[in-house]
Amino acid sequence: MDASPTAAARRAAAIARHLAGLPSGAAAAVAGLQFSPCLSYAPPESSEAPPAFAPMELRALLDGHHLRERDWAYGAMEESPLFCPRRAGGKVFVSPDYNEGKEGQREATMRRIGYLTRRGVFRGWLTEPGPDAELRKLALLECLGVYDHSLAIKVGVHFFLWGGAVKFLGTKRHHDKWLLDTENYVIKGCFAMTELGHGSNVRGIETVATYDSKTGEFVINTPCESAQKYWIGGAANHATHTIVFAQLHINGRNEGVHAFIAQIRDQDENVLPNIHIADCGHKIGLNGVDNGRIWFNNIRVPRENLLNLVADVLPDGKYVSMIDNPDQRFAAFLSPLTLGRVNIAVNAVYISKVGLAIAVRYALSRRAFSITPDGPEMLLLDYPSHQRRLLPLLAKVCMMSSASNFMKNMYVKRTPEISKAIHVYSSALKATLTWQNMTTLQECREACGGQGLKTENRVGIFKAEFDVQSTFEGDNNVLLQQVSKALYAEFLTTQRKKKSFKGLGLEHLNGPCPVIPHSLTSDILRSSKFQMDLFCLRERDLLKQFAEEVARHLAQGESREKALMLSYQIAEDLARAFTERTILQIFLEDEMNAPAGSLKDVLGLLRSMYVMVCIDESASFLRYGYLSRNNVTTVRKEVMILCSELRPHALAIVGSFGIPDAFLSPLAFDWIEANARSSGRE
Repeated sequence: MDASPTAAARRAAAIARHLAGLPSGAAAAVAGLQFSPCLSYAPPESSEAPPAFAPMELRALLDGHHLRERDWAYGAMEESPLFCPRRAGGKVFVSPDYNEGKEGQREATMRRIGYLTRRGVFRGWLTEPGPDAELRKLALLECLGVYDHSLAIKVGVHFFLWGGAVKFLGTKRHHDKWLLDTENYVIKGCFAMTELGHGSNVRGIETVATYDSKTGEFVINTPCESAQKYWIGGAANHATHTIVFAQLHINGRNEGVHAFIAQIRDQDENVLPNIHIADCGHKIGLNGVDNGRIWFNNIRVPRENLLNLVADVLPDGKYVSMIDNPDQRFAAFLSPLTLGRVNIAVNAVYISKVGLAIAVRYALSRRAFSITPDGPEMLLLDYPSHQRRLLPLLAKVCMMSSASNFMKNMYVKRTPEISKAIHVYSSALKATLTWQNMTTLQECREACGGQGLKTENRVGIFKAEFDVQSTFEGDNNVLLQQVSKALYAEFLTTQRKKKSFKGLGLEHLNGPCPVIPHSLTSDILRSSKFQMDLFCLRERDLLKQFAEEVARHLAQGESREKALMLSYQIAEDLARAFTERTILQIFLEDEMNAPAGSLKDVLGLLRSMYVMVCIDESASFLRYGYLSRNNVTTVRKEVMILCSELRPHALAIVGSFGIPDAFLSPLAFDWIEANARSSGRE
């Protein structure tokens, strides 16, 4: 290459002659060229208007309880190097190292649990009674889930599945022996219900426990490969004990599914004789949980290890139960799953909050294109299309926060009389909230562009980490079918007994059928009365249609179960209608309890956005004729208007989620500095 001064001068002269030959206008334009200044990050707080409402007031509504304890738990994690703090863009962030191998992630999870145990996070989780203690426990688990799904699941399996089964299916002898040691992690528990051949259909599991009256022991056996316990969280590496669900056989008679305590490892984590454990292997996410498979080869457990609150076996082999009906008895044995579903649903809401906080903050600092030739580039969230992507999700997650708080409060104040209602609500909300979480994460990932693919920015990796929520603790499709079946049963009962509907929010069916105006205006669309009328109309009509369709199949000679199965399409629409009406009704009560002012106004916007988007995204309103094509078109236009009205509140809303900065990601803050060469990060 010729780099001499003479050569450089020749090139400069040639360029000058070239420019001199340009038309005058073009030459002037070239002469006016200047280097553009580099982009600089401006935090959203520097350009957004001050909040129109107090974010802490909205946080109190959305979190619902134990705000101080939540902040303490967040702080405990931020303080420890075990939670992988790292600096980026001038801030410190915490998150697991997902680049570690499977075994590394598992051991890191256990080290974090040890630290949290020493900090007293789990104190009282199984031994302290009362609704407030239960709500505190749920609040702390939600914080752990914001940090890492594996941590929350590992803790949840130990406390809520293993510990919950001992506490709620066992009696004093089990409580005295196991609960305190569980709380202190002296023992590590897991929950062996699911099998290779049976997941949702627990009644069909094949593991067998045969009572030996000569020794006073149960002999537990895995009779075939499909009976191997599968996906058992904690089993592959760490669990010392498990709850085994098995068919109880006594004197050749099958008494159905029962729960037993069995030790599977000694304190040195050596697998005990006649038990074989294998790893389920690497997963698309949740690799900090050691899911395992278990085979039992005629292991023996004492008679006292039967969890005997519901049913017991006397020393001579006599079977006794406080519940005569086998179906009700079986339902009682599944009760630990209810709290699992509550936890999963609530955790899904918090992960949606994290994803939205990141995506919204990024959209309030990232610019692209301009609408005038020389104008500045626009913020992403100033584009109407970007508002339509994120702001309806913001409304949904706020509505679903209220629903999850309602569900938690119902659970901690549970009585036998409302156990059926808890099952229906937890099934409906677990399915709906986890599906919505995946939708939210996908949209947030796309809204963050290529940065959303980076693991450190959390949104992308969340999709893999939380995909499992759609199928564990009950497949979502199966759960919605259970909801519609429960509604159908309520419908038949009220007809047969000529009674009014009571419970599950179905009281609206006792009144006259709502009438929807022929032509809808913005004022009507935003009216809470219209919104409830429309959702109630859809629910009551679909319930009637579902009952009629089942009746037609029965009249054609089908069994009740087959008739329900053939009516699955209306069943799905009915379950969704029930859930969306429930969410609206719960939020509306919270909104009505809020004092008049700016927060109440914003709650009204969120509610109206939720309703309009439910209408816009569901075919049922057109399919069954509840709204005309013109009215559905009006609804869609209303969504755009609501987006523009919610846009000024977006930053304050995500700020009210109560997620500390350290639990978001570099993308939510100075993403330019976080990616600078000088940062030394690769």
